[in-house]
Amino acid sequence: MHCGAESLACGVKVVYARPRLHRTSSLGDLMDFRVLGPLEMYANGREVVPTAPKPRQVISLLLLRRNALVQTGELIDELWEQDPPASAMTTLQTYVYKLRRALVGCGSEPILSTKPGGYLLNVPDEAVDLYRFETDAAEGRALLEADDAERAATTLRRALALWRGAALVDVVPGALLTSYVTRLEELRARILDLRIQADLTLGRHNELVSELKALVLTRPLDEQLHASLMLALHRSGRRQEALEVFRSLRGRMIEDLGLEPGHALGALHHSLLSDAPMVPSQPGQPARERIVAGGQTSAEPAPGRRRVSEQPRLVPTAPASQLPRPAQLPTDIADFTGRAGVLAELGAHLAMDADVGSRTATRIGFITGMPGVGKTALATHLAHRLRRSYPGGQLYADLNGSSGRALDPAEVLHGFLRTLGLAEEHIPDDLTERCKTYRSATAGRRLLVLLDDAASVDQVRLLLPSDPRCAVVVTGRRRLYGLGGLWNIDLDVFDHAESLELLARIIGRDRVDREQRAARTLVDMVGRLPLALRCIGARLAAVPARSLSGMAEHLQRSREVLDELCLGELDVRSAYDASYDLLNRVEQSTFRLLSMLPHGEFTAEAVADLLGWEVPPAERLLERFADNHLLKVSVVPGARDQLHYSFPRVAHLYARERLDSVLSTMRKLPPNPIERVSSSR
Repeated sequence: MHCGAESLACGVKVVYARPRLHRTSSLGDLMDFRVLGPLEMYANGREVVPTAPKPRQVISLLLLRRNALVQTGELIDELWEQDPPASAMTTLQTYVYKLRRALVGCGSEPILSTKPGGYLLNVPDEAVDLYRFETDAAEGRALLEADDAERAATTLRRALALWRGAALVDVVPGALLTSYVTRLEELRARILDLRIQADLTLGRHNELVSELKALVLTRPLDEQLHASLMLALHRSGRRQEALEVFRSLRGRMIEDLGLEPGHALGALHHSLLSDAPMVPSQPGQPARERIVAGGQTSAEPAPGRRRVSEQPRLVPTAPASQLPRPAQLPTDIADFTGRAGVLAELGAHLAMDADVGSRTATRIGFITGMPGVGKTALATHLAHRLRRSYPGGQLYADLNGSSGRALDPAEVLHGFLRTLGLAEEHIPDDLTERCKTYRSATAGRRLLVLLDDAASVDQVRLLLPSDPRCAVVVTGRRRLYGLGGLWNIDLDVFDHAESLELLARIIGRDRVDREQRAARTLVDMVGRLPLALRCIGARLAAVPARSLSGMAEHLQRSREVLDELCLGELDVRSAYDASYDLLNRVEQSTFRLLSMLPHGEFTAEAVADLLGWEVPPAERLLERFADNHLLKVSVVPGARDQLHYSFPRVAHLYARERLDSVLSTMRKLPPNPIERVSSSR
């Protein structure tokens, strides 16, 4: 391999490699792709990397996912995560066309191809520096585990020399690229730790001290790095400095995280205090004396034997400063439509602002609404718009509140803590202690947390981060009461303009413009419910020749309208089933009977007359339906502020279908027990 300029990084000589060209086809074309630093692409020795920002994003993502299909939706989300334009697909195709020309124009065969649903970059793994890094890293790790520290150090150093700076440092990343870059940087740090372990095993303590001192400045809470520095100092005869390293780290961890150093680092500190002749060995270190209980030393046991009193090896932890920034948000919807007012209102409440320093509590936005109204879509879109204001990252959990099998907060906390870098052994089993650990782990971090489909206040309260600079977006079908500082958004169905816009984005604006009256009829027939509109839009998109007026006539003739609002995973009936199943038997029966009332608004008195109840219990039941967004509630001015209730269009269709189903079943049963017995003989 030919070598270029040399430099010193953290006291270690690093040799940067010139591009190594690799054949990509039988035609003899030579290509080299480099992502471990600034983005570079070479063909036959000529640089062909694009200069425009968005094509650089596209080729970067294709390189990281080389030889695998990258879906069109993923590329659009990467390029326009906040608000993709109507021309997103056409613009993406233009970027791909220019990239293909750049690659083919240098004499190579076409390696960027269009596939159903996306694009494929077909290049040999050896032509990408990331593959060479991963190969050398895996080989070095295996050599270290086999106690071949000399060759391990050489191989790991060769792997790290492929890095020319931060991964894709000159590419502006979206959410997906950010997650890949974060993974690469974390992998780089782990391989550097292994190379340091190999050098320690080889007795290169004096050479490592200056490098480790520089590294701990960039990773000030990394226990593994500090342990390596303490070992290097101790073995260099500088025990007092090693003890001071521990005291400084402990002070920072308590102040920043509210945590004490881990057990393994504490054991190392104890061994230094007792001036034991040896300290715990690093992974891959040759057999020799080790520290055991009380700071005493003992010879290594015979092969195949294990001493129970032996101190555990130092293992890497994941401190906050070293952790990859979590990016757990679900993918945004490319054709997200409407909700401009809600986005502005809730976005202003949750965005970082000038008074953040005076805040003492986390800001919470709660989006609630009927099934299929688009709560999750809105929350996800809002979170993507806000995520740049929260550099600490984003956490996400689907709490399954509408399923009747709500997720245990302890399980969610476990996942969050692992994502935030806590080792398994540092996560308490007790729920109360786990909550405290979560609050400590989120202190000092500006996180955005998305909790989808919440079941109760208690479930949400346990998952709130502690830092007032954090923000939380919660969705749920039921209103939440008792959580202070909650900014509530009751999401309603689309207005006519939003409904028509969504339909146009799904089936094409020309079709909507040609049949505007039929389009308005269609959106009214499905109550302007976003999920129902997507069902109708998907059916129309699947058959481009089908007219909107024909679809409207078909819905009017159908006796099972909800059957038409089901296509694949788009299923309005199932969405309402989840809410219906959470009601008790009396509530289910009442909900069905309410569909017998005349269309329009009704009062608690009318319901009490229908059921033969007193008014107060009827009011309480109607309030529960309203809290679950199965009914809408309004106040009529001038009528002693009397509450009026009404069915949303689709909810009424569902309640009536349930009633008809029960009545049909009852008609099939014998009229009394005697006849039922007779008919069974």
